[in-house]
Amino acid sequence: MTDTNAKPVPISALQHYAYCPRQCALIHLEQSWAENRFTAQGRIVHQRVDSKKAETRHGLRVERSVEVRSEKYNLSGKLDALEIDIDSGELCPVEYKRGKPKLHDWDRIQLCAQALCLEEMRNTRIEVAALWYWETRRRDPVSIDDQLRALTINTIEAVRLQFESGMTPAAVKTPRCRACSLNELCSPDLSASDHSADYVEGLYRP
Repeated sequence: MTDTNAKPVPISALQHYAYCPRQCALIHLEQSWAENRFTAQGRIVHQRVDSKKAETRHGLRVERSVEVRSEKYNLSGKLDALEIDIDSGELCPVEYKRGKPKLHDWDRIQLCAQALCLEEMRNTRIEVAALWYWETRRRDPVSIDDQLRALTINTIEAVRLQFESGMTPAAVKTPRCRACSLNELCSPDLSASDHSADYVEGLYRP
């Protein structure tokens, strides 16, 4: 059961946790942050789309920087864009990313969490959302299916447990460390005993 008195989990924390539980703890528990070229590019991409101006085009109303929340999952965050089909009222959240489509579900988990919030707020069902990648200039549709929903809900629970424990996992060096802006702060060479990465990998196994 969700503790309604607990501080809402930021939707962005789900993407951080799915990428690396230690990264999530460093950012959201220890308030650590450092910028590299990847985070700088991401910030620029979001500055370009971070506008509260709505527009209508091709039968769609597009709302930007939309605040969302779920009481059921105790989540809060902000959508880059929300597309609303004028005729049907169908909703499609759109998340902008600086890189390119990924094999892993890090970005899709974040997008699905946004959809869960919208479903609760607007009393609707969202079947498809979208990720737009700056590097490829391509929009990728994402099916908000039962498998992704279950994975997202598991990740929400994992992040909540991490926040409740207040514990930062020990550092484990993986290939993902190269792209992480917290690499030097994290000092992954200091430890190889933590098994949190194994847990994350297990989330993606059938």
